[in-house]
Amino acid sequence: MHRCALGIRVHSGWGALVAVTHVHGEIAMLDSRRVPITGTTDAGASQPYHAARYLQLSEAESFIASAFAAAHTTAASALREVIDELRGQKFQVTGCAILMAAGRTLPPLEKILAAHPLLHTAEGVFFREAFAKACDSNSIPVTKTKERDLEIALTKKFGRTAPQIKNKVQHLGRHIGSPWTSDQKLATQAALLILPTPKK
Repeated sequence: MHRCALGIRVHSGWGALVAVTHVHGEIAMLDSRRVPITGTTDAGASQPYHAARYLQLSEAESFIASAFAAAHTTAASALREVIDELRGQKFQVTGCAILMAAGRTLPPLEKILAAHPLLHTAEGVFFREAFAKACDSNSIPVTKTKERDLEIALTKKFGRTAPQIKNKVQHLGRHIGSPWTSDQKLATQAALLILPTPKK
């Protein structure tokens, strides 16, 4: 089995997922897809904290817990599908890199529900953690990388070749087609951080 790594950049209710490996020393994309993890188009599923802000605190806690369980279950199933497809191609997923925000510590739920900016922050944490738990359910090690630290991390791992690595990632979209936005590019860079460097 050959080794590959996943990278995920998370949005409310979904994630941009890529699977990356090396072929003859070059970066190769094995998969790139949008992974919905709400299982429904209901706005409350994709923005659970927004949906809970008018509920009583105890009801809000139950609602968010239920929404998280559903998101985790859906994400775990989606990841299992990706892992199985890659295994069918003789690739073993050795880890998953999840891009993180700045890492602001959230206050108690009551304060989150009372401040609109915190609703968005909490939902970001919610869906990143749903993906992280889904990886754990599939026995895939998770590496959390703050997006703002990605540049430094790339330089630390690849040294002088980091700019070339970024340039190669920039143009991978020519081979796999659209979408190839900052979601896929950053997720790929994060995945490369945890993918073992090929032997020369």
